[in-house]
Amino acid sequence: MAPLLQRETGRRALCIGVADDDAVPPLPDVTWTRLWLARGGYGGDLRGRADEPLPFIDEAFDLVWLQHALEPAPQVAALLAEACRVLAAGGVLAVTAVHPLGGWAPWFCWRARGQRQSLQWPGRLRQQLRRQGLEIESLRRLGAAWPGDARPAGGDSRWGGGYLLLARKQRRQAIPLKLRPLPARAPVNARLSPGTRRHSVS
Repeated sequence: MAPLLQRETGRRALCIGVADDDAVPPLPDVTWTRLWLARGGYGGDLRGRADEPLPFIDEAFDLVWLQHALEPAPQVAALLAEACRVLAAGGVLAVTAVHPLGGWAPWFCWRARGQRQSLQWPGRLRQQLRRQGLEIESLRRLGAAWPGDARPAGGDSRWGGGYLLLARKQRRQAIPLKLRPLPARAPVNARLSPGTRRHSVS
C-alpha cells in the first residue's frame, strides 16, 4: 500500500481494519488513527459501537483506508457513508477487499465460518461512492490468485484474490452570487455656494 499511497498528501489518516496487528504503510509526515472492528464495536485508538457514527468531526482526515472492514461491517452502506463524511475535500478513500470471484473467496468464507461476512462487488461499491460525491481514480486486482500461490502477493494481478479501489472526494465548488445593485441616495444640498449669483441658477 505504501507505493500506491505515496503520492497522497496530508498529515491525517484513518485506517479501519479487522485486527489489532494490521500494519499501516509508513507514509512520511502522516499520523495514523487506527480502529478495528471486533464484536460489534470498534477497538484501537478510540472505542465505539459499530452501529453508531464514527466519533470524528466532518472532514477530519485527508486519507481513509478501509482495510477489509466492509466484509464484517454490520451495515456496509452506513460505514461507507461515515468514511465519506470524515474524509476531507480533496482527500482519498482507499478500500481493500476480497474479490467475490477470486480464488480467495472460498477460503475466506471457510475461515470466517460462524461469523458474519459479506464479500462486496467492486462495481457496486463504485456506484455507491459516486453517489456519495467521490470520483473513482483507480480499481485494480491485487495479490496472489489463490491461497498457497508461491508468486509474490503484492502488485497488480489480473486474477488477484483481492482488489483496491481508490476514490477522491470532490472539493466543494463556490457558487458565484450575482449582486443586485441598489440605488444610492445622495443628499441634495439646496444651499448655494458663496459668491453664486441668483440669475445664473434660474
